[in-house]
Amino acid sequence: MSQKPLVLPDIRSRAGAFVAQWRDAEGYERGEAQSFVRDLLRVFGITRSGAALYEKRAQRASTGGQGYIDALISGTALIEMKSTGADLAKAEAQALDYMESLTEHERPDFVITSDFKRFRLLDLAADSPETELLEFPLEELPAHVEDLMFLAGYRRAKFGSLEQETASIKAAQLMAKLYEHLEATGYDEHQASIFLIRTLFCLYADDSGLWERDLFSRYIEERTSEDGSDLGAQLTTLYQALNKPEDKRYGRDDDLIQAFPYVNGSVFGEAVEIPYFDRASRELLLQAAYFNWSSISPAIFGSLFQAVKSKKARRELGEHYTTETNILKLIRPLFLDELEDQFTKAHAKKRELEKLLEHLGSLSFLDPACGCGNFLIIAYRELRGLELRIHERLQQLDPSRAQLSLDAGDRVHVKLSQFHGIELEEWPATIARTAMFLVEHQANQAVNLTLGYAVPMLPLQDSARVTVGNALRCDWAAILPATPRTYVMGNPPFLGHATRTPDQAQDLRDVWQRKDIGRLDYVTGWYRKALDFFGDVAGRFAFVSTNSTTQGEPVPALFGPIFRAGWRIRFAHRTFAWTSEAPGAASVYCTIVGFDRDTKPAPRLFTYESVKAEPTEIPASSINAYLVDGPNVLVEQRRTPLSPQLPPASMGSMPRDGGHLIIERDEYERVAADPIAAKYIRQFMMGKELIHDLPRWCLWLVDLDPADVKKSPVLTERIAAVRAFRQASSAASTRAMAATAHLFGQRSQPDVEYLGIPKIFSETRPWVTASRLSPNVIAGDKVYKCEDPDGFAFAIISSSMFITWQKSVGGRIKNDPAFSNTLTWNSFPLPKVSDTERQSIIEAGARILEARAKHPERTLAQHYAEGFMDPDLLKAHAALDRVVDRQFSPQRRCGTNERRAQLLFERYAQLTTSKQY
Repeated sequence: MSQKPLVLPDIRSRAGAFVAQWRDAEGYERGEAQSFVRDLLRVFGITRSGAALYEKRAQRASTGGQGYIDALISGTALIEMKSTGADLAKAEAQALDYMESLTEHERPDFVITSDFKRFRLLDLAADSPETELLEFPLEELPAHVEDLMFLAGYRRAKFGSLEQETASIKAAQLMAKLYEHLEATGYDEHQASIFLIRTLFCLYADDSGLWERDLFSRYIEERTSEDGSDLGAQLTTLYQALNKPEDKRYGRDDDLIQAFPYVNGSVFGEAVEIPYFDRASRELLLQAAYFNWSSISPAIFGSLFQAVKSKKARRELGEHYTTETNILKLIRPLFLDELEDQFTKAHAKKRELEKLLEHLGSLSFLDPACGCGNFLIIAYRELRGLELRIHERLQQLDPSRAQLSLDAGDRVHVKLSQFHGIELEEWPATIARTAMFLVEHQANQAVNLTLGYAVPMLPLQDSARVTVGNALRCDWAAILPATPRTYVMGNPPFLGHATRTPDQAQDLRDVWQRKDIGRLDYVTGWYRKALDFFGDVAGRFAFVSTNSTTQGEPVPALFGPIFRAGWRIRFAHRTFAWTSEAPGAASVYCTIVGFDRDTKPAPRLFTYESVKAEPTEIPASSINAYLVDGPNVLVEQRRTPLSPQLPPASMGSMPRDGGHLIIERDEYERVAADPIAAKYIRQFMMGKELIHDLPRWCLWLVDLDPADVKKSPVLTERIAAVRAFRQASSAASTRAMAATAHLFGQRSQPDVEYLGIPKIFSETRPWVTASRLSPNVIAGDKVYKCEDPDGFAFAIISSSMFITWQKSVGGRIKNDPAFSNTLTWNSFPLPKVSDTERQSIIEAGARILEARAKHPERTLAQHYAEGFMDPDLLKAHAALDRVVDRQFSPQRRCGTNERRAQLLFERYAQLTTSKQY
């Protein structure tokens, strides 16, 4: 039968017996060392000689000479014994000298040295020198068993630490190699998935105390041939046995099989075909078995494990996974911080603490885009951690509580069955369920270490409920009823309106019940489903989304229904980079928005100095759809400016010519050499040319003399090429333009000096990089323009007020602001400006142009390079800001862009009839 899992009191008791046994020993290194180590390991449940290698030959890095390691537990601990009175620091140095000769998977995290009377423990993965070294006498071993619990498979790796990250990456790489082998043998993909999950469970159980240490690796070593020919069959036999109680197994006389405990069918139930193995693949599995799996993070490892099926993803293991830090940005303000506050307030009140425990057991969680379960894993782990602290505090208030006869399992209030997920694909759903088992075991181990009683783990009694299906097409209420204590959370797919498939577009139409879904991102379907799921119930939900959901045109379509249904924004993280901490990881610009139907507490708003900075919480009384502390209005597109004092802006001219009317730098000399064509050459500007002052030209033929075409080979050739390009188009409107092949497809060019505004400009520049242009400069379709004879429009768009409005309500490409005449310019809530103030604004704008003119060699990009702006230009902008700010706040200075945003939304609410929610 399988051994009973050790609990902390058992280990302390064994440690006391060990001290009594060895207290009076003489302590000779050669004669008694191995017996001492074997007895020490038995204290922590390591009873099999194969679990540790004794007298392992190793090479000393300093001398190259051969020596022997007294005992090595691969991946866990190296033990070096010396005679009584020896210098343990020197013994430790000797042990470290052997480390270089060990393989990657043999290399331990701890070095233990002893002279029979003292112990010295070195933690090689410690975060700081203060925690890496510990020394104590033999008599104090019972008091220090917690420090040595890694010998029993208990790891106290800091969650999210580099140690956990590194271990998880290595573990995933090992599993990827096993998958590559199964894939190469033609093993069915579904069955390969099931086989890998079972193998993962066994590898983890081998090192984490779920069963006798290294039992699985022993089974491989003793029950399978070195050539691997029977490995698949033997593993299949074992996995079938793990699905049956010990007294119902076939071959009950096999002591090794019987040493494995009953797990149950949630992991081992489905029948699969026998996989093929050979010598090399058996070595792969043994290599994985020798790795220490107890220190992995189920969240990190789960993400990586999900990627092993993709060849490209396998090459990049360690570069792409969701960090725990980012997940906590959502779950902390959604529910965890509130629960922590309740714990703090109830700290001295036994009854309130007990109520809080009951409350934890009443909560339910749904991640409707759960993937491999990261959000569920971290939420469960954090709640179990809080529950443990509550139990610990209750024992402090009532020491007799520790002696209660209540079954240890009944003391746990936070159950896996409270956690639900929906996932489109079977493989990540299976990983999610299994990873939840692993994190449950880690939580149970923490109970043992802290409270001294063991929560039964096997056979598996409970599991997270992960449903395989399309979350936008299934009924969430059939999976989990909505209650006021239900929390919906997650990280739905990052798909913009341009990248969704036809099926996904249909998902959105069905969910939103509208034919025209406009520019709504795919993630908005989850918001709509959350509204339907809760109905009139006052739960909470929060999603990670691409930042486009809070910017530009889609905002009213998404947030209007949310606010009309009575929800408010409980918390929000403004734009930040959702990325792994690993080198080379791709960034996505995201926001997190959480909703409830409460009026208290005050909403929480987190902002970022840069997209990769740490969040800073700022005070807020009401967070609107643009994640600004201001009136909750929704800014709609307008055909005309809200302020009659602003001139209309429109897009520049669109060539639609296949490039044949455009003259690039390397073409200019040839075109200019044609005297007829040269008459029609004009400077041409798209946004890039405007910002970086790049040379580019076009043939502007609105006043073309038809006779000139025949005289000019350049004009003849290029016009013919434009005609051919347009005639070949699949768009009827473009084909119609072939009749006027000498003209831009769409023309809109002022005949007076005008303001040129790039369609896209950098997020890092503090002001809009706009410029006044001559009518002889042709504005392309990546430049907006408006007639600006006196410079008033230039001054307004150059102000901090305007860039704040642009960044608050405008769309973005990645995180770069995207100017829009209908959305950001026409909606700009400029108050009525007197003639005197108008002149002051114009003059302040002129001083900006004067400051730029002092350095004519600089481009706009160089003028506005972050951190390198000319002092005179900065002063000119500051002066302009004072004048423009005065129009919005006559009594006092605005001070910050945060304050400007509040004023802008207040003014917009006053100037429009838009409903405030």
